[in-house]
Amino acid sequence: MIVAIDGPAAAGKGTLAARLAAHFRLPYLDTGLLYRAVGRRIEDRGLDPGDAAAAAAQARALAPDELANPALRGHDAGELASRIAVHPEVRAALLAFQRDFAHRAGGAVLDGRDIGTAVAPDADVKIFVTANAEVRARRRTDELRAKGRDIDYGRILDEIRARDARDAGRASAPLLAAPDAVVLDTSDLDADQVFAAAVAIIEAARSGRPPVSSDHVLG
Repeated sequence: MIVAIDGPAAAGKGTLAARLAAHFRLPYLDTGLLYRAVGRRIEDRGLDPGDAAAAAAQARALAPDELANPALRGHDAGELASRIAVHPEVRAALLAFQRDFAHRAGGAVLDGRDIGTAVAPDADVKIFVTANAEVRARRRTDELRAKGRDIDYGRILDEIRARDARDAGRASAPLLAAPDAVVLDTSDLDADQVFAAAVAIIEAARSGRPPVSSDHVLG
């Protein structure tokens, strides 16, 4: 069973995907870490994130153990990832890694921006996790402040809107819900409600029932 979890920044897809993988005992890949790791390589080497050829070369040189770097979870790494993810050459370099992971025996859970549309269009379950920009900015601000950072909500909101525009407007594999994805809006849901809705969606798919909406799951 391949489960594709897509959506914009700070929608909660990573937290959800990891929890689903544990629940269904499936391997999990946060594909955003691949782009964050490439961005980190570019920054560490003093390269220009706008140089597509240089970024693609770093993507091809990426080693799996680099994904364990805790610095990749930071806000700045996410911004770098968004800047280099616009390059089709980078996406092509990382595509084989993601597809191999998705199609391992027994299946997997992957989250990102284009899992259901480009990486695994044949996924058994596709969930597009979203929330309005203001809610996502508030979540990211609260998360960073909890880590002791002095962060301005307005700045985070502007960055999220800019990132949404980059992700949706890029020429290669833009951010959008696959036609057969179930859209799960988390704006007014807590983590447990989101998880319950996603589990119901997956169970419906496994049993061959029609997709379940989050509204139906939550009553």
